[in-house]
Amino acid sequence: MSSAVTFCICFLTSLFLFAAESVSASLNDDVLGLILFKADVQDPDGKLASWNEDSDSPCNNWAGVSCDPSSNRVSGVVLDGYGLSGKLGRGILQLKFLQTLSLSRNNFSGDATVGFAQLSDLRVLDLSENAFSGSIGNDFLTQCGNLRSLSLSKNTFSGSIPKSLSSCSSLASLNLSGNQFSGRLPPQIWSLSALGSLDLSYNLLEGEIPAGIEGASSLGEIILRNNRLSGEIPDGIGNCLGLRVIDFSLNSFSREIPSSLQKLSLCSDLILHGNAFTGNIPDWIGELRSLETLDLSANMFSGEIPTSLSKLQQLKAVNLSTNSLTGSPPETMINCTNLITIDFSHNALTGNLRSWMFDLGLQRVLLSDNRLSGSTGDAFASSTENSRGRLLVLDVSKNNLSGTIPIALRNFYSLQVLNMAGNLLHGSISSELGSMASLVELRLENNSLGGDIPASIGDCAALVSLSVARNELTGSIPGSIAKLTNLQTADFSFNQLRGTLPKQLENLVKLRVFNISHNQLHGELPLSVFFNTIDPSSVSANPSLCGAAVNRSCPGVVPKPIVLDPNATDAATTGSTTPGFTHGRKKILSVSALIAIGAAAAIVVGVIAVTVVNLRVRGATSQSTVALNFYPAGDDLSLSTSSDTDSGKLVVFSDNLDFPMGTCALLNEDCKLGRGGFGAVYRTTLEDGRSIAVKKLTVSSLVKSEKDFEREVEKLGTVRHVNVVALHGYYWTPSVQLLVYEFVAGRNLDTYLHEETERGTLTWNERFDIIVGIAKGLSHLHRMNIVHYNLKSSNILIDDGAGEAKVADYGLARLLPMLDRYVLGSKIQSALGYMAPEFGCENSSITEKCDVYGFGILVMEIVTGKRPVEYLEDDVVVLSDMVRRALDDGCIEECVDGRLRRFPSEEAVPVMKLGLICTSRAPSNRPELGEVVSILEMIRCLGNG
Repeated sequence: MSSAVTFCICFLTSLFLFAAESVSASLNDDVLGLILFKADVQDPDGKLASWNEDSDSPCNNWAGVSCDPSSNRVSGVVLDGYGLSGKLGRGILQLKFLQTLSLSRNNFSGDATVGFAQLSDLRVLDLSENAFSGSIGNDFLTQCGNLRSLSLSKNTFSGSIPKSLSSCSSLASLNLSGNQFSGRLPPQIWSLSALGSLDLSYNLLEGEIPAGIEGASSLGEIILRNNRLSGEIPDGIGNCLGLRVIDFSLNSFSREIPSSLQKLSLCSDLILHGNAFTGNIPDWIGELRSLETLDLSANMFSGEIPTSLSKLQQLKAVNLSTNSLTGSPPETMINCTNLITIDFSHNALTGNLRSWMFDLGLQRVLLSDNRLSGSTGDAFASSTENSRGRLLVLDVSKNNLSGTIPIALRNFYSLQVLNMAGNLLHGSISSELGSMASLVELRLENNSLGGDIPASIGDCAALVSLSVARNELTGSIPGSIAKLTNLQTADFSFNQLRGTLPKQLENLVKLRVFNISHNQLHGELPLSVFFNTIDPSSVSANPSLCGAAVNRSCPGVVPKPIVLDPNATDAATTGSTTPGFTHGRKKILSVSALIAIGAAAAIVVGVIAVTVVNLRVRGATSQSTVALNFYPAGDDLSLSTSSDTDSGKLVVFSDNLDFPMGTCALLNEDCKLGRGGFGAVYRTTLEDGRSIAVKKLTVSSLVKSEKDFEREVEKLGTVRHVNVVALHGYYWTPSVQLLVYEFVAGRNLDTYLHEETERGTLTWNERFDIIVGIAKGLSHLHRMNIVHYNLKSSNILIDDGAGEAKVADYGLARLLPMLDRYVLGSKIQSALGYMAPEFGCENSSITEKCDVYGFGILVMEIVTGKRPVEYLEDDVVVLSDMVRRALDDGCIEECVDGRLRRFPSEEAVPVMKLGLICTSRAPSNRPELGEVVSILEMIRCLGNG
């Protein structure tokens, strides 16, 4: 072999070995980066167990990691929904060839600006649905020319949208929705010529849409829903010919819709709900031939509905409700053969009920609160079998419709909601309604219906809500009503009903409202917890009824015992709880609260059970103090530094917390701050002089699993928010558990509202700020999938220094997996007035909406200065009922705390209305806490002019 050939072979061999060493080094860089990333993360479910630092390559079955097969470098990290928490560390920057980073649906928090500009190959960045906060400055994304998709949605980012986004020239999708971005929309955003999807909804953006939108010619979707934007929609939007979705709803846009929109022949969704647009709905709307959804509701449109809508062959849903439209719905709309939903409610439409709506096979027909007239019979008669089977919701309430209830309605066998309330209907209720087996809600109140209630109504097995109030019905309430096992609300009030109530009604365990007032019924109320605690106003004006609720003994029946005030300590205390509302002198008894009071009987069993267990725990603890290395001195308790294997496990989450050990008394009885539903709280001092609060759980023996306990507590330990009390650590033994919290120098909200303090009463601004603080704290907890479970004024601490409201005692119910609903209820529902109605339902799920209910009660408590439930000598006054009645009577301002000499009614009244909305009986009707924060900020903004 020649020397030249030998040289070539040696050179190539050396080159190959050098390349192999380089590849190995690069793989180690990827391993190092991912291990560093993992070190900053809490992984309670062990999803990242396969990430082993001893591995040669992360490309070999590391969870969520993908690699480029040609280079064996990490190209993707997708950890969506892994249940991870912690911070986003700089280890991720070691992955120099990373193209996709997706961490959505986790609990990451803190700052997200780690210098993504170093990842020059990054194409997709998704940090959505976490708890990231802070602003994203102009250096967040620089040199990001390769980035194609960016999603930061559903976090708590704030500040302005950085102008540096304009450097992301390849960006095709940008989603910043569900944050707290404020300020104006930067005009540089329109320079993103590749931008196809833009979602900035649910933020605090304000001002007008900047000029230059025509530069974003690739836009296919623009969503600006629920901001504070105003002014006109720019004409330039008509040059974005690829637009398919436009959602500018829930802003303050005004004037007329720009005619340039008619050029958007590909537009499928035009949603302008909740603005201040004026003028007529333009005829050119019919030129948007691809339109499938048209929502112009809650604006100021006038004139007639344009007949050009009949050109929209693809239209599926049209919502023109809550405007000032006149005339009749155009019959030419029968040409819209794909139509599913029409909502023309809350306008001034006239004419007859049109048959074309029922010939089309619509699923939802909403025409309530108009001026429709004429007979209802003909409209349903011509419908085909196919169209009848599609209709699910029919609402024609609050019109001037006359005639009888059409028998033809029996043919609509899929109908779930039938609302014909508030019309001029007469005649009897047809027995044919019993064939409507799918009916969930039937509302016929405020008509002139007569005759008997048909027994066939009991065949509507799915019925949940029934109202026939304020008619001229006679006869008795049929016993077949008892077959409606799903019934929750029934209203028969203001009729001429006679006879006795069927005894079988006591079997309707889901009943929440049953109103038979202002009839001529007699006899005894059914015997059940519900009827024993029913609101007296629901059975009033029936002179011959007897039972506990009407305070009238039945012949041969022993009177029921009086309900005493559980909060009273003496007669003086009871006498000091007069409500003080001008209109509230009446005796008012809330259905929801009284259901809870009735349920308290069941809860007592749980109280006794937990008390017995706690006594056993105390006995067991005193017998094993040496083994546990606790050294009690009287009621004091210290921790030992012993290394004995039987000593407890101390875990501290905060790096700068120097936990006291040795001779320092940890639970000194002289330093007890108070006792809550889950245990006593003590104040102790760290070695550096700072104070901490320590809670000793009194139900500790019910926490059987150390693993479950640690998982839940470590999740709570990641919560960091100015309006939430921070958990710094915990101490564990099988029989004793301690939780270490930050110490808040101040008092709880209950003290400030209901007791005399040296600082006097809270001002309006202080109360408003407290409400906002509570909402922000709860919203943050909900973002981290933490339900408070035990919301009340005594669990809201007010920091004396900063004046901030801090939510305490959150998530502790999750530490007690062995407790059932009722035993748990005995611990956390110490004030029945805060309890959401679904707590009384055995099969209902307890969700964030329970916290929303409790928050609504707190709002009314803060504004009025009254307790949620106040017990008088012979009455129970429920705050939410009192406020709701005041709203109905037009005197809600009288509910504001009389100690407030000055308060802005333009803030106080909307805040109380918001509290009532949050306490809606149906959880689905209660807003999310993030929405509540936005509403409160809008109220304050409007209050400031």
